Amino acid sequence: MSDKKADTIEIPAIITVKEFAEKLDKPASEVIKVLLQNGFIANINQTLDFETASLIAMEFDYKTELEKIKESDVNIIAPEQLAEILKQEKESGENLKERPPIVTILGHVDHGKTTLLDTIRKAKVAEGESGGITQHITSYQVKINDRLITFIDTPGHEAFSQMRSRGAGIADIAILIVAADDGVKPQTKEVIKNLKKGEVPVIVAINKIDKEDANPEMVKNQLAEAGLLLEGRGGDIPFVEISAKNNLNIDNLLETVLLSADILELKADFQRRALGIILESHLDQRKGAVATAIIKTGSLNEGDYIIAGNAVGTVRQILDYNDKRIIKAEPASPVVIIGLDKVTKAGSVLQVEESRSAVKAKTKRSNLDSHYLDTEKKADVRKIEGESEEQQVKIPKLNIILKADVEGSVEAINQILSSIPQDEIILNILQSKVGNITENDIQLAKTSNAIVYGFKTMAPDKIKKTAEKNKVKIKIFDIIYKLVEDIKEELSNLLEPEIIRVDLGKLKVLKVFRTEKNKMIVGGRVTSGKVTKNAFFEILRNKELLGEGKVVQLKHLEENVSEVKSGSECGITYAPKEKKSFVRIEENDILKFYLEEAKKRKIE
Repeated sequence: MSDKKADTIEIPAIITVKEFAEKLDKPASEVIKVLLQNGFIANINQTLDFETASLIAMEFDYKTELEKIKESDVNIIAPEQLAEILKQEKESGENLKERPPIVTILGHVDHGKTTLLDTIRKAKVAEGESGGITQHITSYQVKINDRLITFIDTPGHEAFSQMRSRGAGIADIAILIVAADDGVKPQTKEVIKNLKKGEVPVIVAINKIDKEDANPEMVKNQLAEAGLLLEGRGGDIPFVEISAKNNLNIDNLLETVLLSADILELKADFQRRALGIILESHLDQRKGAVATAIIKTGSLNEGDYIIAGNAVGTVRQILDYNDKRIIKAEPASPVVIIGLDKVTKAGSVLQVEESRSAVKAKTKRSNLDSHYLDTEKKADVRKIEGESEEQQVKIPKLNIILKADVEGSVEAINQILSSIPQDEIILNILQSKVGNITENDIQLAKTSNAIVYGFKTMAPDKIKKTAEKNKVKIKIFDIIYKLVEDIKEELSNLLEPEIIRVDLGKLKVLKVFRTEKNKMIVGGRVTSGKVTKNAFFEILRNKELLGEGKVVQLKHLEENVSEVKSGSECGITYAPKEKKSFVRIEENDILKFYLEEAKKRKIE
């Protein structure tokens, strides 16, 4: 940076490299070059946050200020704002009609959530999921006593706490499922915490009551300890004892849901423009961006102009939970929407606007909020270099590129990976995006020495050949557990092994035969255990540790041997374990022998 006075430019909170170069009035290639010099990998379409852009601007003799935003420019509804809108709608009482309840089933993995959903909707979801685990949020409706109930299916594995939390926030009622033979688990407690935080009404389903070791009373006591008081136990939370597998008391559970819905008086305005929440989004090669959403209020129609986070578009098709095309979706309906211009972030608010021009006006500056960055274009721009040269030497690093089928998978995998301890090793996620593995991914992997991981996505044969030519590893999985385990294995391979000491035996020195520079030959009797060639030993005199040595040569009865056991005498040629630490051994010294074994360490 030169000594001249720096000019000031205004930049938004998030800016692409191309836009940033235009602000600086510099070629994009020059900006990319400076980014690389500062340890960042980026191309013209990738985004920089304000802090990173400010750092690079200094290299071009510019200061930065956060660009001022006109209130009229930003009209994207945030998830937390939607809750307030719905609250105001309910308080107004205008144009309100009864709507179906939205229900989510939450609980510990293997407690029967997917089986319960399967029993309710009469479809074998449990058998269709890889590894028996629900990987994405899905939704559907069932009809009970001529009334609809909307179910949202959220993953039960611990890695999906953010998705579970989002599911709880969307739902009117939560069914907390607890296995009668297993009781309350850490995930169960986490769910209870989320439900209390969101003030979501709860119904407890005590499952697997038909098993021999079922203990419903234990579950009730454990729930009380976790702060959930059931009816008849000093609280007002309803519960039903069920067997999801054998369809026992399922009707009672659904009737309890409808009773709770009646108490809540769930209503919505069917006449207003729709507002909803995106549950998941992915890219279909034929249909383009496909989003699953649930309508919270209002009606969604074919042809509507919509905004969903960072994406905009016109509704070309609406599909219901049976994949049947419909022209209108009303409140509490789970739908698949085709027509957005790009994949959007799960949890984004879906909003309908009156015209295409209104959509453009409202999204004019929507990229200012990092919540709505394009999942397809945003590649986390991370520093390739460590914090210092010293750290670079000491801390090994694994670079990876992640491609997945839907945004929900990206979110879930990133959450698991973020929990991996990085005190001794760095996991550097260069990119995590939705879509198939591309040539750009291979080129980035080549330049950064990264492994490309895919989850339920593809690498065409042409891409595989390119990867093989460039010696880039591609690993594709359809079970999240397996993908994470493989990454942990790669990390483990970079760790320094743990050195384990294995004690062998002791020897009492009876005679010193020869002393040379940094070498001695002594004789003695093995008093316990054994002595082996190449073993290390401690030198003790009157129980005081004087130093350490190594067995260079071992003899018994003038013959070279590999070991000598307790009770036998032997001759040892000794050298110091480390240079400049030579200790002269004397008669009656005790030598304590041991080996050092390298044990591979494992990232848990």
